Amino acid sequence: MNQNIINARVTFRNSPIHILEKFTIKNMENAYEQFKKHSGLDECVIIQTCNRIELFGKSKTYDLDKIKKTWASLTGLEEEVFDENMEFGENQEALHHLLKLTSGLDSMVLGEEQILGQIKNSITSAREIKASGKHLNTLFDKAIRIGTRIRNSSGISRGGISVGSMAVKLAEENIDELKTKRILLIGAGEVSTLVAKSLQRRGYAFDVASRTIGRSQAFCETMGGTPIKFEEVLSGFENYNVLFVATTAPYFLVTHEKITNAMKDKNNGMMILDLSNPRTVDEKVATIGGVKLMNLDQIAEMVEKNMKTRLNKVKTIENIINEEVAVLEASMKRLDAEPLVKEVFKNIENLREKELQKALQMLGEKDEKKIKIIEELTKAVVESIVSTPMNNIRKASEQGKPDVVKLASKLFDYKKQNQAD
Repeated sequence: MNQNIINARVTFRNSPIHILEKFTIKNMENAYEQFKKHSGLDECVIIQTCNRIELFGKSKTYDLDKIKKTWASLTGLEEEVFDENMEFGENQEALHHLLKLTSGLDSMVLGEEQILGQIKNSITSAREIKASGKHLNTLFDKAIRIGTRIRNSSGISRGGISVGSMAVKLAEENIDELKTKRILLIGAGEVSTLVAKSLQRRGYAFDVASRTIGRSQAFCETMGGTPIKFEEVLSGFENYNVLFVATTAPYFLVTHEKITNAMKDKNNGMMILDLSNPRTVDEKVATIGGVKLMNLDQIAEMVEKNMKTRLNKVKTIENIINEEVAVLEASMKRLDAEPLVKEVFKNIENLREKELQKALQMLGEKDEKKIKIIEELTKAVVESIVSTPMNNIRKASEQGKPDVVKLASKLFDYKKQNQAD
């Protein structure tokens, strides 16, 4: 490609939520301005969700160090942290990654649908403030269409459920009028993120406790919920009806003794879902009257049955994506020739119109029917002469032959080929 498509990203795959949150861009409009001004990017689109912050850019020449430096200045981070957390891809690799995103293969929950809407919103915002242009607008429009088609034909998005959403579903099934009850989430890692997303989506209020109040606050800023101190939780289980425990500890955080004491002051039951690995809820808790305990193994087994259906489709989808990447790459390469083709057609049309008017004046022709026949004739002649070379220029561009496009630019005296379009 004459123009490079790049992708720089920090996602849940490499960075836990409390680290990922630090890369969040607060002022999006300013970020677009800074990336275009200081990173050598002509166009850019930022995708920002609770699980990822991604930058897609278009440039003839880009500087990765400048991209890191700009991102660091926007977030107040040191540039070194990008080396540990950031992934980077360009051209075919960047296109492949975008198709994995739109088709649901790169989500925390395989096939989840939310990311597609978030990508649509991202390109719409970038388009509105003119941060994106012809290349990225075309790329995202095509990628969204391809991703939607893959989802519909494969059924990858149907009937999906994560450990987090399964846990919330079980709480709904076991606790009457859950929205009137108090819910506690212990932990701020990957599984806690899934639980929080599911609670948020269903409109439940919940408290969040982590090792430090700072981590709880950072988590809640991104995922919702109310941060509370860890110490208050350990001595106040009687305040809650549902406990989601998704953390790590070398001992039981939720003990038989603590829950026994909590249940003395409660008139209703309690459900505890231990999503930790290894477990952080003492199994003896299940013997206490009014308490229902479920652990990660039980929940994961339910999820696994659901996920097997999806996993069987991954290989097929990967094959489709590999085929589509080649088509998408050809479309992007073709854009390199479009300014030349457009200009040639415009110049020839102006020339045709000028010569037609001159000929009609010389003939003194006034008959509208005859004038229309002559005009259609000139259009047909121009079309038959110009279409083949123009299509060949487009094909050369698609096939990655910039020398042919460059030579054509000289032949047609096209002066703008080096400008960013």
